[in-house]
Amino acid sequence: MNTEAFFKLTYGLYVVSSGNSTKNSGYIANTAFQVTAEPPQIAIACNKDNYTSELINETKVFSISVLKEQTSSETIGLFGYKSGKEISKFDNIEFKYGNNGAPVYTGEAIAWFECNLVKQFDVGTHILFIGEITESVLTDEVGKPLTYDYYRNVKKGKAPKNAPTYIAPAEEVDNNKNSDLGPKYQCMVCDHIYDPTEGDPDGGIAPGTPFEDIPDDWICPVCGAQKSDFEKM
Repeated sequence: MNTEAFFKLTYGLYVVSSGNSTKNSGYIANTAFQVTAEPPQIAIACNKDNYTSELINETKVFSISVLKEQTSSETIGLFGYKSGKEISKFDNIEFKYGNNGAPVYTGEAIAWFECNLVKQFDVGTHILFIGEITESVLTDEVGKPLTYDYYRNVKKGKAPKNAPTYIAPAEEVDNNKNSDLGPKYQCMVCDHIYDPTEGDPDGGIAPGTPFEDIPDDWICPVCGAQKSDFEKM
């Protein structure tokens, strides 16, 4: 099986949220698609281990925020690599409560949908939730949505382990080879590897910069984790 074929399927990246004013959470989703026009219904796939899955079942409501193309690593890290069971994800971000009571992430969203749960299907590791759209909002008519292809090939992002598209990486011997510029370091949050020969040009780190010389306020370009979250390979 050629796993690269899966990356030819088209996906967007979204923040799916659920809960209420008492408890709430959200996660990065790359599976959201309209299934009917009348009534307007949309489907999402949520890992059973996600706290958001529990909240959708409990409250019967959820929202979908369409992320803009230049969404920050901090947002990806917050919703994609941290658990709502351990932190309150909505404490320091821009959001609102929708008419159905579900939280809606608005900070880097160009559109969002409010949905009432109407059906669900158990598909193994995930649950396919079908929601009827009760409200849709467009906040940016010209902004480009963030696609999984852009996230993977331009931002060099990886799918979180609970994502439907997650594929366990094969071991690569070269990843353990250090250059004359010093060792490689791996992010303990998302497994991103900092290679000093490549640097992080988008983050202001020129190729050829040893990890030790990176400023302490540098963050992982994939998930937004701190420099201190990296360990030497």
